[in-house]
Amino acid sequence: MIVRIMGEGQVRLADSHFAELNKLDDELLAEMESGDEDGFRRTLHALLDKVRELGTPLPDDSLEPSELILPTPDATLEEVRHLLTDEGLIPG
Repeated sequence: MIVRIMGEGQVRLADSHFAELNKLDDELLAEMESGDEDGFRRTLHALLDKVRELGTPLPDDSLEPSELILPTPDATLEEVRHLLTDEGLIPG
């Protein structure tokens, strides 16, 4: 799957990594629902760091369509709320 982190670029991420990422996504969703700004910030950074760690960066000139778009590390709680689906940021 091709994942874009807004403002950074794209990475190719194997489907096998999504179970691990979904745990962080669930935690992020719970923190958003409770209004835990510090926990939200910490978990968002952990999620994006994990995507960077597990993913293989695509060249900057690559024109692959992104199947998943994640917010910038400095996104606000409200900005991330607009990106959510019923499943959180990460489907599955």
